[in-house]
Amino acid sequence: MSPFTGSATRTPDWRHLRLTVDEGVATVTLARPDKLNALTFGAYADLRDLLAELSRDKSVRALVLGGEGRGFCSGGDVDEIIGATLGMDTAQLLDFNRMTGQVVRAIRECPFPVIAAVHGVAAGAGAVLALASDFRVADPSARFSFLFTRVGLSGGDMGAAYLLPRVVGLGHATRLLMLGEPVRAPEAERIGLISELTEEGGAVQAAQTLARRLADGPALAYAQTKALLTSELDMPLAASIELDASTQALLMNGEDYAEFHAAFTEKRPPKWQGR
Repeated sequence: MSPFTGSATRTPDWRHLRLTVDEGVATVTLARPDKLNALTFGAYADLRDLLAELSRDKSVRALVLGGEGRGFCSGGDVDEIIGATLGMDTAQLLDFNRMTGQVVRAIRECPFPVIAAVHGVAAGAGAVLALASDFRVADPSARFSFLFTRVGLSGGDMGAAYLLPRVVGLGHATRLLMLGEPVRAPEAERIGLISELTEEGGAVQAAQTLARRLADGPALAYAQTKALLTSELDMPLAASIELDASTQALLMNGEDYAEFHAAFTEKRPPKWQGR
C-alpha cells in the first residue's frame, strides 16, 4: 500500500475496535465480548480502513489482532449482518462481500507482519481473519470453524478457498470448508493452521512477544518477504526467481544490509532502521 496520503487526517478514534500502538507494535482488539466479538458492517469497514491507515504509517512494524473476552471472533453477527443481508438487493450484497474481501486483502498486503492471537472461538469470518494473518498464535482453547456452508453459503468466502489450501493442503481445506466442523487446537497445530500453540491463556502474551521481536528486526526485509510470499503463490518458478533477484538487489542497496556487515565486523548487535 502506498505511503502517500491526501488531505484526510489520521483517524483518532475507532468506533468498532480498540487500537493501541507501543513502540512499533500495533494491537487491534475486537471489543464486543458480549457477542463473542461478532463482526458488524461497521467492524468490517473499520478493519479495512485502519489497515490502510497503518500501512501508510511508517512507525508501525508489527500488528497483533485479538479479541476481548471469551473468544477471538465468532464471525458475522447473525442479526446485524445475516438478518440485514436478507433485505439487500444483488448490488448491495456485492458491495458487502467485496468489503469483507478487502479486509483480507488489507491483511495480506499491509507491509508489516500480522499476528492473530486466538483463544476460544474463531468462527466464520473470524477464522478467515486468523487464516489471512501471517502468524496464528493460539492457546489450547482455540477452535477454528469455517461455518459458511452451514448457513447455506459457499465455503470459499473472503478468499478462504484460496488461502486455506495453501496453509493446510487441499485435502484438509476441502474437509474444513465443505463440512464446517470445528478444528480444535491440537489438530489445528498438527495440520499447520496454528503457527504456535501456547499454554492456556498465553496466546496474547506470546503474540506480543513475537510482535516485539518482529518490530525490533529488519522491517523492510520482513515487508519484502511478506510481499514475495503473497505475490509468488501463483507465479512460475522463473518469474519467482527473477522477482527474488530484483528484490535482493534493492535490499542490498539498503541501510540495513550495510548495518549488518558493520555490526558483524564490530561484534555487536545490528541497529535495524527498516531502510
